Amino acid sequence: MTHRVFIVEDHPVMREGYVSLINAEPDLDVVGEASSAEDAFDQAADLEFDVAIVDLSLPGVNGVELIKRLRSIDDDVKVLVVSAHDEALYAERALRAGARGYLMKHESAKGFVEAVRQVISGELFLSDSLRTRFLNDRFGFGNDPAPTVSRLTDRELEVFEHFGRGKSTREVAEVMGLSLKTIESHRTNIKQKLGIDRAAEFMQRAVLWVEAPLS
Repeated sequence: MTHRVFIVEDHPVMREGYVSLINAEPDLDVVGEASSAEDAFDQAADLEFDVAIVDLSLPGVNGVELIKRLRSIDDDVKVLVVSAHDEALYAERALRAGARGYLMKHESAKGFVEAVRQVISGELFLSDSLRTRFLNDRFGFGNDPAPTVSRLTDRELEVFEHFGRGKSTREVAEVMGLSLKTIESHRTNIKQKLGIDRAAEFMQRAVLWVEAPLS
C-alpha cells in the first residue's frame, strides 16, 4: 500500500529535498506540493493525502493557522510539522492546532522518514527531549523559564513575525485579513507582554526573532 504525502514548504531546496526522500521510499509517494498556506488550503479541498508535511514559517498565513484551516476541511487530517523554530515554544502551539507530530529540521533523513511513518500510522510523534519536557511540565518538575515570546498568543506571534519580515502595519493587515486597528491593538499587546517601550526596539526584536528562531 502506498501512502500519499502532501508537502507545504516555501523554500524550494528544502521542498525538493523532502520530495526526494519521500519518493525514494517504496511505500510513500508525494501527491502534492505547496509553497504557501493559501496554496495548500486551495489544493487540500480536492487532494487526497494521508499526511501533510508543514513548515511553520510560510509567507502570508503561517503554519499554525494552516493546520487549523486544514482541520476545518477534515478534523482527522494528519499533519507533521517540520520546522527550524524551537520545539520548546512552537510544538505545543502546533499540537494544540491539531498537528500529530513536531520535528526539527536539523534531524536526520532517517529520522524524518520515521516521523512521517509514525504520524501516518496514527501515532503522535515527539522528540525524546520534548516528551521529557511535557512530562516535567505535567507533573510539575520543570524549572526552566519559558522563552519570553511564549507569552504571546498564536495570533500575536503571527503578527510579530510579519513585522520581523519587514512588513508595514498596512501590509500585515492585508496579509492577515484584519483591520489596521486590530493590528495596532495586537502590536500594543505584544509590546506590553515583551516589556518593549519604543517602536524601534519592537522592530529590532521582531527582526531578531525571525532571523534567529532558535534563540
